[in-house]
Amino acid sequence: MRTPLVVVTGVDAAAMSAAVLGLLWDTPDAVALTHHIDPDTQVLTRVVSDQTGEIEREEIPLEHACVSCALREDVLPTLDRLARQSRWRTIVARLPVGAPADQLAHALAADPRLARRLRLLSLVAVLDGCRLVEDLVGPATMRDRGLHTGPDDERGIGEVACSLVESADVVVLADPDPAPRPGDSAPNREAGAALVRALGRRDTALVEGTEHLGLDVVARTGHQHRRYAEHTSPFFPVHPDSADHAHVWQVELSTPRAFHPDRLLDELDVLADGAHRSRGCFWVPTRPGSVQVWDGAGGHLSLAAEGTWGRRAPCSRIVVTGPGEMPSSVTAGWERLLLTPAEARSEPRTWRVAEDGLEPWLGPIRDVA
Repeated sequence: MRTPLVVVTGVDAAAMSAAVLGLLWDTPDAVALTHHIDPDTQVLTRVVSDQTGEIEREEIPLEHACVSCALREDVLPTLDRLARQSRWRTIVARLPVGAPADQLAHALAADPRLARRLRLLSLVAVLDGCRLVEDLVGPATMRDRGLHTGPDDERGIGEVACSLVESADVVVLADPDPAPRPGDSAPNREAGAALVRALGRRDTALVEGTEHLGLDVVARTGHQHRRYAEHTSPFFPVHPDSADHAHVWQVELSTPRAFHPDRLLDELDVLADGAHRSRGCFWVPTRPGSVQVWDGAGGHLSLAAEGTWGRRAPCSRIVVTGPGEMPSSVTAGWERLLLTPAEARSEPRTWRVAEDGLEPWLGPIRDVA
């Protein structure tokens, strides 16, 4: 019999802990597994507890203070060990703050040994309901708040928080500090909740308050890896007409044209900057067979190469979502990045180069037009 697993992610330790505690007390015969990474000492702390209290606590030195090392060296082995004990009916695993759930989800879907013992019941993302807009599309970095998981962790909080929402089966809006904060208002909270709905899947459950999160909620929503993989891919479906346009805007920018590699380097900030989330795929004529992934939020942007187009026709497609009204710089920036019609008609050998300046992000050129 496989043990159900609930995975809790987030960018606020207090909110995540409140959600885990609520699930632990709501779920009979449940065990909680919590991990924390100290980026300075490169030590991973593991705590296992249930309704009787703390069962074990151990510090594990990591070769590298990163999420991948933590998952490989302790998170997955401990989940396997707890499941094999058959002592608890449910496992609630709280990943390190800021850790994505994708590697864990893929491991559980692909590893037959783990799949025989563990069933991923739900991915739960917990956010601070008092600063949703700030966390999702603000400019702060993980390091700014001391939430970085390693010395080279330069991620923006928005990049992390948006990705967690897009991965989640359940999003919980916690309020660990009910005292008013500067700039906190009902419209901000409404805009934040609207952002969550626009970024998540249509079937993602939104729970207001950790006190309303229980096993019945996560079980009712459930996790299906196919839905998760589809929505987190660079080709994810989008339904702009389903967004709450009273509080957020969402636009899908799509064309078969490529990005100009030089203008991508010089002018990508025009599209990337601003209080919005942007993600999708694109191509450049210097690398026609390679899918390039665009992943940005709050002015922070990551570019990466991810496989080939295969039978899919190359295209450039980015979905941008933000609170309030859409700035004109979004569509203007998009047009400036694209090849002009004349450039698109250029002979393929025009783009046959050994280097295009994108190597720091996309790696060396392996194919040319």
